[in-house]
Amino acid sequence: MKHLFNAAASCTQKTVATPFLYQSKNNATRILFSLVLSGTILFTSCKKQNVDAPVINDQSIAANADMESLATHSITAQELKLARQATEKYQNIDSAFADGYADIGVAMPNMGYHFQRLDIVDSVFDISHPELLVYNKDNTGAFKLVAVEYAIPLDKSVNAPKGFTGKQDVWDANADFGLWLLHAWVWKYNPDGVFNPTNPLVNVIIP
Repeated sequence: MKHLFNAAASCTQKTVATPFLYQSKNNATRILFSLVLSGTILFTSCKKQNVDAPVINDQSIAANADMESLATHSITAQELKLARQATEKYQNIDSAFADGYADIGVAMPNMGYHFQRLDIVDSVFDISHPELLVYNKDNTGAFKLVAVEYAIPLDKSVNAPKGFTGKQDVWDANADFGLWLLHAWVWKYNPDGVFNPTNPLVNVIIP
């Protein structure tokens, strides 16, 4: 009963008068009934008063968020997932050879061994068909796929090509190879970023 009246007292609605009767013990039932009835009316009134109160929902919170940035991040993640799915079979390097990828003799520290497919090197950026595959070697000497690499000839695009959604991918204009190059570390975690050209976790011993 104490809690009932403490809560009711917090309501700003007009308080309903409660008849307190002390004539005899026989009035106890009437008092109890009166108290319960009064509390019920007060709570009903409070509830009604709060119906029209403003509601804070996800939409009002989202209005203050950078939705464009969040959407871009989500799309980029999906594109990276697509690149990974499309090259899953190349974890077996024999599958890469079968599809026309060949060793071009480029092995670089913190990067890996490069295998290129020359027949698809053009002006088109295709997430599912990277022009190069990058491998590292495990302790047994077996090749392990660590990254995919996209290549577009410098003479086909004056400016950096349009690649993955967003601004995280940074193309490298490599004059030595005459190519715009972009790594995507979809098969090996890179603490420096998925699009960073080098990966400190890839230790390649150059002969």
